Amino acid sequence: MAARVLVLNTGSSSIKYELVDVRTRERPARGLVERIGEDDGRLTHHAGLERPAFERRGRFATHAEGLASMLEAFAAAGPDLRADPPVGVGHRVVHGGTRFREPVLVDDAVIAAIEELAPLAPLHNPVNLTGIRVARDAFPGVPQVAVFDTAFHRTLPPEAYTYAVPREWAERLGVRRFGFHGTSCAYVARRAAALLDRDLEELNLIVLHLGNGASATALAAGRSVDTSMGLTPLEGLVMGTRSGDTDPALSGYLARVAGLDAEKSEDALDRHGGLLALAGSGDMRTVRRRAAGGDADARLALDVYTRRIRKYVGAYYAVLGRVDAIVFTGGVGEHDAATRAEALSGLDRLGITIDPARNEASSTEERAVSAPASDVAVLVIPTDEEWEIASQTLSLIE
Repeated sequence: MAARVLVLNTGSSSIKYELVDVRTRERPARGLVERIGEDDGRLTHHAGLERPAFERRGRFATHAEGLASMLEAFAAAGPDLRADPPVGVGHRVVHGGTRFREPVLVDDAVIAAIEELAPLAPLHNPVNLTGIRVARDAFPGVPQVAVFDTAFHRTLPPEAYTYAVPREWAERLGVRRFGFHGTSCAYVARRAAALLDRDLEELNLIVLHLGNGASATALAAGRSVDTSMGLTPLEGLVMGTRSGDTDPALSGYLARVAGLDAEKSEDALDRHGGLLALAGSGDMRTVRRRAAGGDADARLALDVYTRRIRKYVGAYYAVLGRVDAIVFTGGVGEHDAATRAEALSGLDRLGITIDPARNEASSTEERAVSAPASDVAVLVIPTDEEWEIASQTLSLIE
């Protein structure tokens, strides 16, 4: 019996969607709305074909406009979701705080709670809510399920999630490390175990999810024990538009010397930092092209980006004591061989060696790119957050 779930992964500047039949493993349709808010926005909708069955180019001013175009694409190119609605809609929600440790059925109270958590993920929770509201209006009576990125990191030990800050901040305001990209980590960790033909419970992994958002996560026996993103998705690695780690006193300094209030400095670090600040673009492909053309700022941006990854790999190696595999995933992690090579360069003494030919070979499959003699496997595993969200959605509905 078919069990089609519509998955909405509403990101900071994009909407990735897919119709997934969890029982038959068929995927009747998928699509992407990208570069929301920019003039060169694009929607591509696939309905079981290699070539897009529906395309639209132009400006999508808001996520609501992008979602409306998605529904139009389904109506025009199929499958017609209004005639044959999905059994459920699964939504990726970035921040669940300490309240949401598992997927939940969406109701008004859940929406209010997600909204209250928006200050902790200002680029994501508000647009996640837009997706939920549009889907509720489009499919009345169809169960909506929120799947939280933070839930996977509920296994963090106190010494990993506790900040050395006044106790009142933690107890009254909930200041602590939460971690993100949990849905992606859960999926690729299981796939890494399958690729290595070992039980997940016996593996220590470092997962590097590198996309417009980027994070590193240390897994001991398949459980998250440390992760680079913190109270919000701003901490950690350098990202497309996010700075990652900076001096905690930076906002205070900017307030004193430049008159920037906390809101403006946080917005700058969230939306105008990272590769965008260093190289003039938050898109790794553009930064690579500029660096290849001799742009010194782009080259520096790449060096800062990959050095930060290498720093976290070394730190998490020390936390875990033994590493069985390093997993690259996300748009950059899956497709940018140069980033993988540069991020792990000089780590031969730790038993981490990439094979250049394997690494540079064009492939979209799960694969090892480490040298045969490398003590630590280096894997490239395309993430499938949509499948993970669809599976969790159906499980909860049933």
